[in-house]
Amino acid sequence: MEHNTPTLPQLFKALGDEIRLVALLLIVDQDEICVCELMTALDEDSQPKVSRHLAQLKKMGILQDRKHKQWVFYSISPRCPNWLSDLLKAQLLIQSDFLQPFKTKLLAMGERPQRTENCCI
Repeated sequence: MEHNTPTLPQLFKALGDEIRLVALLLIVDQDEICVCELMTALDEDSQPKVSRHLAQLKKMGILQDRKHKQWVFYSISPRCPNWLSDLLKAQLLIQSDFLQPFKTKLLAMGERPQRTENCCI
């Protein structure tokens, strides 16, 4: 799959969606996360909806994925611009109150591998 380098307006439009923004921040915080974990953290029942948001970020070169059995795990792509990666890391600290409810839901799942066993069936 060919990745296009996103323009600044495209990047900020992508970050303007709460699902994509929260997913990115959780991925930065956790290093890697699977779709079902994001569904729990986002309180989102639709796996296709979450996957579409992640696919958009992957197409832009911000995320990469890795498959393990039937699960798909996402992490920040090495192609992600350094300034964007730095911005997201800074936002983890600055916006901790915003992200906390999502992290609480995620962390209530337990630790890996138990966490993936609980959701990725």
